[in-house]
Order: sequence, then structure tokens, then C-alpha cells
Amino acid sequence: MTSQRKLNFAVLLDHQFPRTERLADHLDALIEITEFARDLKFDGVFGIHHFLAELRTPQPFPLLARLIPHSGNMDLGTSVYVASLTNPAQIAEELATLDQLSKGRLIFGTGVGYREEEFDTFGIPRSTRGSRFVESLQIIRGLWTDSPFTFQGKHFAVNAQRSSVGPYDERHIPFWIGANSPDTITRAARIGDAWIASPNVKERWAIGNLDAFLVEKERVSPGSSRAARRPICRELLIADTDDEAKRLADRFLKEEYIAYSKYDLDHFVEMFDDLMSKSFLVGSPSTIAAKIRPLLTGGFDYFIFRFFWSGMPYSIAKESLSRFSAEVFPLLEER
Repeated sequence: MTSQRKLNFAVLLDHQFPRTERLADHLDALIEITEFARDLKFDGVFGIHHFLAELRTPQPFPLLARLIPHSGNMDLGTSVYVASLTNPAQIAEELATLDQLSKGRLIFGTGVGYREEEFDTFGIPRSTRGSRFVESLQIIRGLWTDSPFTFQGKHFAVNAQRSSVGPYDERHIPFWIGANSPDTITRAARIGDAWIASPNVKERWAIGNLDAFLVEKERVSPGSSRAARRPICRELLIADTDDEAKRLADRFLKEEYIAYSKYDLDHFVEMFDDLMSKSFLVGSPSTIAAKIRPLLTGGFDYFIFRFFWSGMPYSIAKESLSRFSAEVFPLLEER
């Protein structure tokens, strides 16, 4: 490949299931999917996070712990964990425990969250989510230091405390920040190690905001932008032809975005056709490669693919992964 940056491809497990179905059966399937991706040489496996979701949505920390012995050397991550809803001391201990169990393979993808239902039920004003989030990340890192950590903020106070568990081998657990506006993306450069671009952002917008993130990161810490990973999430569905892939996407992926309308995200349904052409990786292998190339040129180097959605047979999901490995990646190597 022409880029000298290390290129990674990972999978995002869409572990959201109908309440009418037995969750344990799906969790067994997630283990099988993880092993399948591992054997295809994918570089990471990520879990999603919500509380009180409409679909059965198991929590990502115990799920990732269950996947550790099945994931080889893959990264284990969240995309993204809603840190503004949970006490940072709890997050610090659980993240460090996961990092110890996986021997240093954890990536903490995190964000402020958006669902009113979650904030209302936790008794947290949604208007405070940004400042709570920034304080939480400061505290998590502070609790991992060798010396007792003291912090006094608007939302949290810590008096000379340390986490009982630290990251594996004193490593730095990367904080990858999910953000969807220019202001929060540049804030991510000040408080995190990377910005995770969402699956629904359009190509030109993603590339422009990645540039803004890297400029801010370089301003805050000269030299850091060169080392920063540049992840992006993308919906992935591969079939023989573009028309066949679109037919499957209309059947499965569109239902996922219709479900988002229950969370006051109606615009996703209204924009679905536009997202299909400008954001999602849906099509034949050659079409998928053509859609990825501008993102590579634009600087992205870590692709996290969500490749199945509630109701989709796992056989179709596995076919997308297999075809990406066998047919798309060789096309990218030839660019």
C-alpha cells in the first residue's frame, strides 16, 4: 500500500437482539463470529454500549471479558461506552481489570451519550454530559497513577485515592473519543488519543474533521498527531452486485436505523438513501474498495466494520467478512 501507516480492520458486534429471542443463543453466536473474524486475520473486536435499550443489549465489559480466550491477539474495544452515565472510579477499575485479563489489548472507545431515557433514569441532567465526561476521563487516568490522586471538579471529587487495579504492565490504555460535531471533535483532541468517526458520517465531512482533529492534537501536544490512530466505523455489506447488496441492506440495515427513530433520531430514516450512497459500505467487492480508497487517502487507518444487524442471518454476516478478506483487501493493496 502507498501509505506507511499501519492499516487495521476490526469488527463491531451489533449485540442488540429482539426481546422475544433467547439472548444466550445469540451470545454463543457472538463467540463464533469473533473466532471467525480472528481466523480471517481481522485486527480487533468492538462492542457497543447502551443502558435501558429497546432491544436486549448486553453490557460490553462482561461481553469482552467472555471473548478474551476466543479473540487471539485482536484488540478488544468499545465503540462507544457512555462514560457520562457511570462513576469514573468504577470505570477505571473495570477497564484496568479487562486490560489485565487481556494482557494489554484494550481500547476504550467512549462518548457522552445522547438518549434522554438513560440520563433521566440515572438522575443526571443531560445538559451536564459534556463536563461530566471530561471530568470522568481525567479521574480515570488519575486513578491509574502510582501516587494517590486528588481531584475536585464540578461533578466529582476524589481525595487521595488510587485504583486497586491498574492497566496491564503499566501501559497506557488508549482513549478513543466518539464525537459528532466540530467542537466536540476538537475537544476529543485535547482529552483523548483518537477520534472515532461514526458509521453515518459522510466521506468529505469525516476527512475534513479528521484534519481538524489532527491540527488541534498537534497544537496541544506537538508531535502527537503523527502517532495518533485514525479510526472510523462503517456499516459493511458485500454481495455479488450493488443491487443485491442494497436489497439486503434495505431488509436488515434499514430496520436498524428505523429503530433509532425511537431515540429521537428520525433524521436517520429520512436520510437513509443518502447515507447508503455517501456513508455506508454496501455493494460489490469492487464498489466497497472504491468507497474505502478516499478514506485511506484522507488519513483513516483503523476501520471498524459493523457487518450484521438485528434479524440478519449470521451466514450473510460471515459472507461479508469472508469476501472482504478475500476480495476487497487485495484490491486495496493494489491501489
